[in-house]
Amino acid sequence: MMITTTMNRPEINAKIVYFGKLLKSVVFEDFDSNFNVEHLENADDFKKYLDNRSLLSLPDIILIEVDDNKDCFDQVSYIKNNPLLHGLVIVLLGIKENKEWRSKALKLQVNDYYTYPFPVEDFYERLNFLIKFKLIKPKLLELSKQMDVEYQIPLTKRVFDVLTSGFALLFLTPIFILVAILIKLESKGAVIYKSKRVGAGYKIFDFYKFRSMRSDADQMIASIADLNQYSNESNKKNGKAAFVKFKNDPRITKLGSFLRRTSIDELPQLINVFVGDMSLVGNRPLPLYEAEQLTTNEWSTRFLGPAGLTGLWQISKRGKKDMSETERKELDNYYAANYSIFLDLKIILKTIPALIQKEQV
Repeated sequence: MMITTTMNRPEINAKIVYFGKLLKSVVFEDFDSNFNVEHLENADDFKKYLDNRSLLSLPDIILIEVDDNKDCFDQVSYIKNNPLLHGLVIVLLGIKENKEWRSKALKLQVNDYYTYPFPVEDFYERLNFLIKFKLIKPKLLELSKQMDVEYQIPLTKRVFDVLTSGFALLFLTPIFILVAILIKLESKGAVIYKSKRVGAGYKIFDFYKFRSMRSDADQMIASIADLNQYSNESNKKNGKAAFVKFKNDPRITKLGSFLRRTSIDELPQLINVFVGDMSLVGNRPLPLYEAEQLTTNEWSTRFLGPAGLTGLWQISKRGKKDMSETERKELDNYYAANYSIFLDLKIILKTIPALIQKEQV
């Protein structure tokens, strides 16, 4: 059975496919005009629909209902294993709270997971964001060029960054060599951990750190999701927490624990500062999966300020368990709106005492 309708409040004309029936009235309640939505209730019809798509006719988002039959996970696996469908945005809608369902969703790396009841307005806004993010992903180079025009690090700040980071890199070369040797002696894997991060103006760049974790650390995130200190926030009901930070992280090596306590693991980011990816002081550049969670204009303001090696969040409650997700977002937004050379100097002077961490986070 297929029902075609349209959805309310979109900012982009796009297509959504909804597979399920128990939450149909909730999902379709406020649908109006702009999003084309196709509704499928039968698993075979859903599979046939996907098999008959071409690259030009694929939907922008697939909404899949999670119920006691758990057929949805087979559908997600099918999509993930099909090269043609691999890039589709997938959002799961649980009919009730269930830790097993949520854990499976994390392991399958869906884009989001909502549990009924959820705020419909937030849900619509999330869908709009996911579609926007999908549209800009293939055009990251164009996006970066546009953002370079809209946002540039002030000249005085950039000169200070280059001089300071350049001198620091020369002075710390012996420490770089020693740490590299120790990392190699302790465990297999690269000395430098490189990951994609989102900085000022949504610029995406390679972010450098000394490796302080096991080589399979990224693959372990789903299995230890319950340890995330931000996962107890109210937004847990709507899906993943926007930030990821684990107390007593089991992925950290013995040497890595020391490197993190002393923040020596952060030293390679001086290279990022020197080449202009980020500044000495600013908002922490986020991994892609964290940046995706900051969906509203209220929280995306943080990306209008410079990304940095240290910032207000680091000096305010670095390593503290009681730093809430909302507090962190508010600090990021405050810096983006008020950064100056004088504020940067204050933050730099307060950074060294803040490096002494009491908790393993």
